[in-house]
Amino acid sequence: MRNCSLTFAQLPAPPADNLQEQLYQSIRADLLAGRYAPGQALKIRDLARQWGTSAMPVRTALQRLVAEGALEGEPQRSLRVPPMTRERYEQLLPVRLALEGLAVELAVPRLSPEDLECLRHCVAAMQNAVQQGSVAQYLDQNSHFHLHLYQRCANPLLLRMIDSLWLQVGPFFNRLFSEADLSLRLNQFHAEVLAALERGDATAARQALEQDLRYFGHYLLGLLALEEQTRL
Repeated sequence: MRNCSLTFAQLPAPPADNLQEQLYQSIRADLLAGRYAPGQALKIRDLARQWGTSAMPVRTALQRLVAEGALEGEPQRSLRVPPMTRERYEQLLPVRLALEGLAVELAVPRLSPEDLECLRHCVAAMQNAVQQGSVAQYLDQNSHFHLHLYQRCANPLLLRMIDSLWLQVGPFFNRLFSEADLSLRLNQFHAEVLAALERGDATAARQALEQDLRYFGHYLLGLLALEEQTRL
């Protein structure tokens, strides 16, 4: 089974004058896939050393993400992923349900055989990740499944809104692996979404997707409520 897209590392290196854009897209993709945790600091010096560049293009890339609400500043002039609160997630969840559900419904009649092959690969790879306990692989394939599917809605405004939401919630997704028994259910709803997509049933696909978001959204809200009680 082949992968349906190149990873960032597999793409040809861009011209030197496009380094800032490359940095921006790479960090952005990591945020979408949940590779950074809420509250995690992003140090300009460390990223510059990692990329073998000066601090300027890194700083510019990070400032773009601050403008999008994906990062926030700290008094020491470093940047971090915003922490998640219960109140904030309670506001995000119903908006995600409405927008992402609509995107799936619009996408179903536009899916090509190649799209379905890609989505099958994602579901199979997520199942393997759950069995292997690979957080990074699961999060990568989870974001690819959702965002590839949403891309087919052919509504740029809707996509921009979803993209903004994912930049905010992506870093919080790795909390789904905090309990081993829950991880066994991680891929169940994706399989139901895929089955509906293969039937061409837009309504069922939307319902399965919303069930996925709602089930794990409520679980994450429970975690946040517990954390708030612990801090009291």
